[in-house]
Amino acid sequence: MRPAKTGVLGVALGLALAAGALMAPARAAAPGAAKSSGTLEQVRQRGILRCGVNTGLPGFGAPDSQGEWTGLDVDICRAVAAAVLGDARKVQFIPLSGRQRFSSLLSGDIDLLSRNTTWTLSRDVQGMDFAPPVYYDGQAFMVRRSFNARSVRELNGATICVQQGTTTELNLADYFQSTGMSYKPLAIEDLGEVVAAFFSGRCDAYTTDASALAATRAAQTVSADDYLILPELISKEPLAPAVRKGDEQWSDIVRWTVFALIEAEERGVTKANVRDNLGSAAPGVQRLLGVRTGAGLGKSLGLDDDWAVRIVSQVGNYGEVFERNVGRNSVLRLDRGLNALWNQGGLMYAMPIR
Repeated sequence: MRPAKTGVLGVALGLALAAGALMAPARAAAPGAAKSSGTLEQVRQRGILRCGVNTGLPGFGAPDSQGEWTGLDVDICRAVAAAVLGDARKVQFIPLSGRQRFSSLLSGDIDLLSRNTTWTLSRDVQGMDFAPPVYYDGQAFMVRRSFNARSVRELNGATICVQQGTTTELNLADYFQSTGMSYKPLAIEDLGEVVAAFFSGRCDAYTTDASALAATRAAQTVSADDYLILPELISKEPLAPAVRKGDEQWSDIVRWTVFALIEAEERGVTKANVRDNLGSAAPGVQRLLGVRTGAGLGKSLGLDDDWAVRIVSQVGNYGEVFERNVGRNSVLRLDRGLNALWNQGGLMYAMPIR
């Protein structure tokens, strides 16, 4: 879920006061290295990456029956920990509500926000830097099949459940105003209460990101076949990890961790074969895995040259992360769609690692 822009502007007021405490003096960097502002050092000294995640969204961020955190966003946290600390298990997962997530990041309570968060202009200029999107999504609507709606255009006059204080609420109002349709919003701040209201029949439809609708439906004890996610999307929702502005090196590390996951899939480097690929003759694979003579790409990030080897060997490539968490064989059963590689009809595209 996405808080309204006014919430972001509010937390931004405290940014100037917090910045001095968050950013330690830069350490000496190798020639050509990105400027450091402290987060990498803090994470290494602590020995744990503090990662803000969802309070419980299957497929993206939720504890399983043994209390183990799983999900696509969770695996992004683990990939960063593997790159920086050498161990994908060295993550403290901090569940955050939609309202808590930005203030927790800007205050320094977390090092990384990986919580199905939409990259928008207002957020980008108010204290946060975004890594590349890890899931391209859009806002959709779910209804009971018995409601007999097969299109959003059939929701005129419907009561619609939405989480209060989110841009989901804003998108909903914008859409109905632009189409000239009417609706009755049932806006509730607590996400669990929103979901309960929909499944108890207090509203005709529930709106949020399409992936979150699929996750919510999968988590219910009701029959998934009784609920339909309408096909139209009314917004663009590029979901991406975020870090605090002002720490260029940390931003680079998170950004290139995501690119490494995508590049590994494109190069055919998997969790199972990454060690075998250390002997690859392909220059692109050699650069990715840090064995290309003279490349020194890891050092330019403040890491060692086998940072990407650790990521892929411990977490897998992007395709593996997608499939086990949200793909066709997961509980969400989602197609790759826009999240396929760029050369397979999707938008997943890694900047060149060279």
